Amino acid sequence: MGRKKNKETDALQYRLTTRVNQKKFRELQAILSKNPNKDMSSLLRDILHNRRVRLYTYDRSLDMVMEELAALRAEIRAIGVNINQITRLFNTYPEPRRKEFYAKVAIREYVRIESKIEHLLAIITKLSKKWLSE
Repeated sequence: MGRKKNKETDALQYRLTTRVNQKKFRELQAILSKNPNKDMSSLLRDILHNRRVRLYTYDRSLDMVMEELAALRAEIRAIGVNINQITRLFNTYPEPRRKEFYAKVAIREYVRIESKIEHLLAIITKLSKKWLSE
């Protein structure tokens, strides 16, 4: 399967060659290093056509934090599913003794989720101090 043909007016037919000094070249390379999807010629075309140049930053120090946040999310979700199941059982039975039993089980789950949310808020507070400081 071949690629789609460009219109005659959109085809890149003309080669331009230019030279830049070392400072400008390093500046372009720094921009290029922050966008892994581009090469130098496409970066220069974007600049010539006044298109947006996207720069991506990656902070390796957040790897462990992101793993911890993902684990907390999974735990909180699992506890939430448990609470939903308990609530369904609570509403299924009309007897007061069974309702009381399921209410106690739900309270234990809420207490369990509280510590997870406190831990989550502590992580978010640290991140906000790091990223939202003025």
